[in-house]
Amino acid sequence: MYISFSDRTAKRRPADPDRPQLPKATTRVSSVVIALGIVSMLTDISSESVSAILPLYITGVLGLSTVAYGFIDGLYQGISAIVRIAGGWAADRGDQPKWIAFFGYGISAVARIGLLFATGFSALIAIVTVDRLGKGLRTAPRDALIAGSSNPENLGHSFGVHRMLDTVGAALGPLLAFAVLFFIPDGYSTIFVMSLAFAVLGVAILGLVVPNRRLRAERATAEHPREPFRWRNLTDPRLRRLLLVAGLLGVLTIGDGFIYLVLQSRDAFAAAWFPLLYVGTNVAFLLFAIPFGRLADRFGRSRIFVLGHLFLLAAYLCAAIPATGLWLTLACLVLLGAFYAATDGILAALAAESTPAASRASGIAAAQTVVALARLIASTGFGLLWFALGRENAMLVVAAALAVVIPLVALLLRGAFTRSALTRGTSS
Repeated sequence: MYISFSDRTAKRRPADPDRPQLPKATTRVSSVVIALGIVSMLTDISSESVSAILPLYITGVLGLSTVAYGFIDGLYQGISAIVRIAGGWAADRGDQPKWIAFFGYGISAVARIGLLFATGFSALIAIVTVDRLGKGLRTAPRDALIAGSSNPENLGHSFGVHRMLDTVGAALGPLLAFAVLFFIPDGYSTIFVMSLAFAVLGVAILGLVVPNRRLRAERATAEHPREPFRWRNLTDPRLRRLLLVAGLLGVLTIGDGFIYLVLQSRDAFAAAWFPLLYVGTNVAFLLFAIPFGRLADRFGRSRIFVLGHLFLLAAYLCAAIPATGLWLTLACLVLLGAFYAATDGILAALAAESTPAASRASGIAAAQTVVALARLIASTGFGLLWFALGRENAMLVVAAALAVVIPLVALLLRGAFTRSALTRGTSS
């Protein structure tokens, strides 16, 4: 079943038998995509409401050092990489992407219970590890469900709609958390209970509303029996090229927090406003996700993917230049949101196009693993670069490296994802 997301009505005209009939463009998004978007929205409200106050909670309430917070944040960013391939493989091997995703969402929800009782460094490490392992397990099977429930020519739009709903949650979570702290200054436990409630609601909707689509079984026929999972399905030259590109760009994608710290240091606004920088980026992501998904379907997903990194380069330059002012800060946040809108879901779409249906979740997981590991390296390396060169100089060095890599990436992707290749890759 498909839900019309932005239908256009027009009077039907009789078909002219002497005139060639062009395929109709579709703007419809599967109800499965909408349901998964709602699940992600609720889960992001849960996770981002905690992430927004975690620095304050760790350093102010528990009394731990910023070094301890840095270690926990590193785990938060990178630990999911070690199980992404496992989640994709399990979904493909058993042809049960929904239930692998359900398990991942479920263990993340269970981790929320631990926040109500955690009082020390070790307990927080255990909770963050379980939560992020759940994220690593669920992401690729969920994206495989999105790809398998979408029309090949509509794949970028479908991922854009999902990421838009996901980002609604990412924007609402911090706002809800700080609203709680505004009225209840020591209301951290209230936030943790709220986080648990949203997580459980998301898991319930996934289990009760999203259908258990067995993607390989649905494609099987008497003439073409169910295709088994094979690791060699991940040897498509397009996927190898995409993984190389994702790695090159990932090591030059520093964490958002570093950019926000540069903005805060340059403009010297009150630290209390710092969390709203995350909200600004997420709002921009929310506004651009669907338009960039549609542009990707129309003009080529690899082109929009490269364009997104041009936005990232512009964001680096906005943060690095010595000028100050609200509008420059807002421009940086908009560019950063545009970067995520043009790359996050589109990377998953490109990975889906590069693998057959029997191995789709594993292909998506491979791309996401490369990105997660590369960005972990990027954040660690930029921290050292900041220490050695200073914040603005470090930012300019990364911007210069990204400016060199972007044309190389455009050359590597050129011709790899043509219109016909997109359709073949998605429907194979």
